[in-house]
Amino acid sequence: MNQEFIHIDGGVTAPSGFKASGVKARIKYDKKDLAVIVSEVPAAAAGVFTTNKVKAAPVLLCAENLADYTAQAVVVNSGCANACTGDSGMEMARQMAAAAALNLGIKPSDVMVASTGVIGQKLPMDRIIPGIALAAGAVSSEGGHDAAEAIMTTDTVPKETAVQFKLGEKMVTIGGIAKGSGMIQPNMATMLAFLTSDVNIDPLLLNKALKFVADRTFNMVTIDGDTSTNDSLVILANGMAGNTRIEQEDVSFRIFRDALAEVCITLVKMIARDGEGATKLVEIRIRNAPSFTDAKAVAKAIANSNLVKTAIFGEDANWGRIICAVGYSGIDINPDRIDIYLGEEKVAENGAGLDFSEDRAKVILQQEHIIITVDLHIGDAAATAWTCDFSFDYVKINASYRT
Repeated sequence: MNQEFIHIDGGVTAPSGFKASGVKARIKYDKKDLAVIVSEVPAAAAGVFTTNKVKAAPVLLCAENLADYTAQAVVVNSGCANACTGDSGMEMARQMAAAAALNLGIKPSDVMVASTGVIGQKLPMDRIIPGIALAAGAVSSEGGHDAAEAIMTTDTVPKETAVQFKLGEKMVTIGGIAKGSGMIQPNMATMLAFLTSDVNIDPLLLNKALKFVADRTFNMVTIDGDTSTNDSLVILANGMAGNTRIEQEDVSFRIFRDALAEVCITLVKMIARDGEGATKLVEIRIRNAPSFTDAKAVAKAIANSNLVKTAIFGEDANWGRIICAVGYSGIDINPDRIDIYLGEEKVAENGAGLDFSEDRAKVILQQEHIIITVDLHIGDAAATAWTCDFSFDYVKINASYRT
């Protein structure tokens, strides 16, 4: 679909009718650690959440509040996950929603709640509640960047983006922020991401678009194979762009879904590039698989291979580790038909190594963005996964996470 998506500044406040803020609630050190995002009007809403059997209280509350596919605000804290905190955890999540609702003049059931940080610690509500009041009072149409900063934990940079595009005669916008640099192995999107849009769309179609895109973007990023207890992907679409309402899976729906994918892919690449200790963004493209499900399984097997990731860090063109991961991916393959490329350099053909240029491969592996392509030659489906290399610093960061 030849639709132009224009990347613009503003993140979650780029769409009409959205405001946000990020403040210091003193949950952690002397950094922004509490964010609020709010729409001027109630919005269609959808979410995708962690598949971990151990789910944090905010995840459970969000799923409960999304039962009517409507929301108006998001409140997020970093520094404490509010996970594995018993019955009090749910009560604290409800208190966060109630405090945001009170200060924003909306219903508690229209507030999405998210937390990120250390598992097993209780939220410091004596700081959270005043922090929510502070954040609610500080929301502005320029506050998207502050919100992106406030949701960070081990992230080294904030992650935000927005795109504008036309639906009929109306210019519409989708914005987003995300956090995540470790414990990123989705079976949804193991991180936090919040998307906003001024598109007028039926809530059930919004939900369908989000799930489709999540499966092809956030579900395809992995840093270390660990699935968090708190991972949440939420979108609010308030309709304030004034486009003709999307009520069926027509051209407008597909354009919206493609634009949503553009936003999510941009955020996914930021997450993978910012993996804990990462020095390289690795993009793994699977081609000519029997089905998308099969292509996804192969891409994720390669992306999760510590041997592949350490070889990338060491700039070693060890394609044998790649084909090994293909072999244990669980799909029915023909090993004698597999071709492998590092960038444009073909390193294996029909399952066997080629006399490729080690020098050219070395130059490719020295780049910050490395593309691995695997052609299975057994179908016409494709999938792409994103990860990073596995460096010495990853161990250092995670060995002392709590301290």
